[in-house]
Amino acid sequence: MDRAEPSEGVKLVFRLQGPPLQIAATGGRILGLSAMDVNQNDISLLRRDVLSCGNWPQVNPHRTFKDVGGDNTCPSTVRGIDFIRDGKLNKGMAFTLEERQKLGIHGLIPPRFKTQEEQVDLCLMNLSRYTEDLNKYIYLSGLQERNERLFYRVLSENVEQMMPLVYTPTVGLACQKFGLIYRKPRGLFISIHDRGHIYSILRNWPEADIRAIVVTDGERILGLGDLGCYGMGIPVGKLALYTALAGVKPHQCLPILLDVGTNSKTNLEDAFYTGLRQNRVRGEEYDAFIDEFMAAVVARYGQNCLVQFEDFANINAFRLLEKYRDKYCVFNDDIQGTASVAVAGIIASMRVTKKQLKENIFVFQGAGEASIGIANLLVAAMQEEGCSYEASVGRIYMIDSRGLISTQRPEGGIDGHKKTYAKDVQPMKSIEEVVRNIKPTCLIGAAAIGGAFTPAVIKAMAEINERPIIFALSNPTSKAECTAEEAYRYTEGRCVFASGSPFQPVEYAGQRFEPGQGNNAYIFPGVGLGVIAAGIYHVSDHIFLVAAQKLAEMVREEDFAVGRVYPPLSDIRHVSTKIATRIAEYAYSHNMAGTYPEPADKEAFIKAQQYDYHYNQACPEVYSWPDKHGEPWPYAKPDPELYRLTPGSGGAGGRAFVRDHFVPHGPSVQEKQMTLDSARQDGGERPQEASVKAKYNAKLDKNF
Repeated sequence: MDRAEPSEGVKLVFRLQGPPLQIAATGGRILGLSAMDVNQNDISLLRRDVLSCGNWPQVNPHRTFKDVGGDNTCPSTVRGIDFIRDGKLNKGMAFTLEERQKLGIHGLIPPRFKTQEEQVDLCLMNLSRYTEDLNKYIYLSGLQERNERLFYRVLSENVEQMMPLVYTPTVGLACQKFGLIYRKPRGLFISIHDRGHIYSILRNWPEADIRAIVVTDGERILGLGDLGCYGMGIPVGKLALYTALAGVKPHQCLPILLDVGTNSKTNLEDAFYTGLRQNRVRGEEYDAFIDEFMAAVVARYGQNCLVQFEDFANINAFRLLEKYRDKYCVFNDDIQGTASVAVAGIIASMRVTKKQLKENIFVFQGAGEASIGIANLLVAAMQEEGCSYEASVGRIYMIDSRGLISTQRPEGGIDGHKKTYAKDVQPMKSIEEVVRNIKPTCLIGAAAIGGAFTPAVIKAMAEINERPIIFALSNPTSKAECTAEEAYRYTEGRCVFASGSPFQPVEYAGQRFEPGQGNNAYIFPGVGLGVIAAGIYHVSDHIFLVAAQKLAEMVREEDFAVGRVYPPLSDIRHVSTKIATRIAEYAYSHNMAGTYPEPADKEAFIKAQQYDYHYNQACPEVYSWPDKHGEPWPYAKPDPELYRLTPGSGGAGGRAFVRDHFVPHGPSVQEKQMTLDSARQDGGERPQEASVKAKYNAKLDKNF
């Protein structure tokens, strides 16, 4: 390995020849570079003052229990009071009497002993007392801070009830009110003014073993637009789902907000706004900032630390994904995660319509990152069915703000990824016009335009198709293209419907429909777990197709009977485990995995990596040794004459004698060494040497 010597303001270049490498250090991974990174992986602006152990970026060797957390807590570094103050360790009134006494916290907790099950019931009861979802969100955030395991048990065992509270739609409102409800810092805030020091900021995070990062710049939060620094609620919510739905350990997750300003006048004038009060930075300065961030993540946490881009604006989302996907372990959930869950629903729908994907015509309302991502993955799926690339692209139509994307339209605006799906057809303005002329079998909304699927549009789909597929994927709920009730009513209960936000069950013509929520949470937690566990360095699009196929496979006949094209949310942890297992199998079979040796049982291996939200024993394990080995030995006071120095006892032989017959209560090792080194090997005595030996022997007599 060649390495350039670092200096102030000098670029560091690391090169590696050979197979992918992961360098291990005490407590964490330092740097892993694949052979693909030769001459590409430039780690810039890492200053000398943040480098240790030679010239390599290192984890801090002076670590506390917070550096690892969870099951890896070091008992010798934790005080008893920490078990109450730290949410990772706190069990509330579930501490046993023995634990309270041994930890020195007896009397600091009420004299009641509860099980975790009782605590879960109390939490659910407390939640039910609140009428507003935002207050429920605040309560759950507080629970996460004071008792982490209890929070994740409540969330994991009550997914259908809790997920709308910790993520969409409530998280959208929480982001809008972030400055008002802010209580305690969660995650890292890195501003554009921190350029040149990002690695130092990453070192401030108390956990060293970070495996998954969710990062946003807050420019396109859900369908709410530019929320700037208020967007931190999204990475926090996403990573809560990583743990609750897939079992990724919480101490391995890091939410990050990159603050480059905001163009929202509302935020800039908000007295409670928590971010930089300036317009967004664009261009080369922005790109250099992101470059430094990615390099710092690799230097701090390793090349296979997963970075999930979240809610970046279209102008940045695609190009950042294309820029980094072959250099780092990254994916964009808005592009690839949304695509995977949508394609999974469409694949499952084929079991209802009795068609192949390549027999369908798809129309998208919207041509942003979500629509393009879904379309690209659909093309890949149709190619697996034997359809050519050109024919697959030809079955997909898109509508943007100017109407159908057609090469004939005078308004133009066909650039970037839109070009791929532009058709040489007559321009059309409205969705209804497109539906009646193109005659799609599947209508997908992902443009966050509430009510875009009007009754006329839905009725047109029902006239054309026996079982029309209608996916209203935008969120939050206010941005959905149509409601579940509208979809079922205007198609006379014949549609295959899915939405991005949750809707209540619908009763129509004596039949009960339970609409499936095409939530990214079906995909990204399982993908993240599989990528982390298998040690995958680059996340390809095909991994998301594999995940979609596995998700579609898990939809049961009883789900179709109530109108769902996804498994129930209550099964989502099981679904995530199966997706992670399938990804691991795919990675090992295609030489993409970096974790060795290869596990024989992939599912058992995945389950072994998952977080256990049940309480651990707080006190260290106590056990006995056999016979009397755990008792003090009888002590016989040694004879000091055996250790007395006499003329001629100096030199190498004398040093060896003292080393082999160390006296616990006699002169120190340094005194013995000094004494012996001052003696002559031939036994000759100088006056000062005799004096030194006399002092040594006098101390020996005093101690015995």
